Amino acid sequence: MTIKKVSVIAAGIGMALLSLGAQAQQTPVGLWKNIDDVTGKSRALIRITETNGELSGKIEKLFREPNEDQNPNCVKCEGALKGQPVLGMTILNGLKKDGDEYNGGTILDPDNGEVYKSKLVLKDGGKKLNVRGYIGIPMLGRSQVWVREQ
Repeated sequence: MTIKKVSVIAAGIGMALLSLGAQAQQTPVGLWKNIDDVTGKSRALIRITETNGELSGKIEKLFREPNEDQNPNCVKCEGALKGQPVLGMTILNGLKKDGDEYNGGTILDPDNGEVYKSKLVLKDGGKKLNVRGYIGIPMLGRSQVWVREQ
């Protein structure tokens, strides 16, 4: 094989890998740090995964003050989640791609035990995720910006 052919093959492989990296940033799948919309402090790391076209998100790490319970239970949750550890809890469920956003699913706020309708929108080239929880219509809710960790 000539040097020219090797260079062309290497360039092709490099372009394919760059394309895969770019595609990975165009989906919410990955590890995200959620930022509290009131305090501006990091609250948790959430791993978003996709199964059969639906996104879900599980809490992998909590950022807590040293004097706080490092693995609290969801005392305000209802049903099967009541009293369960927040660490490891699935808080996002059933979100599906719809144009430039992901919607049709729910998000759980472990602080108050409430489950809200949810939608996600990637921002800043996939580096940030606008996460909206709402009741009824998206205008009646609140948003957080999550920052991609991986």
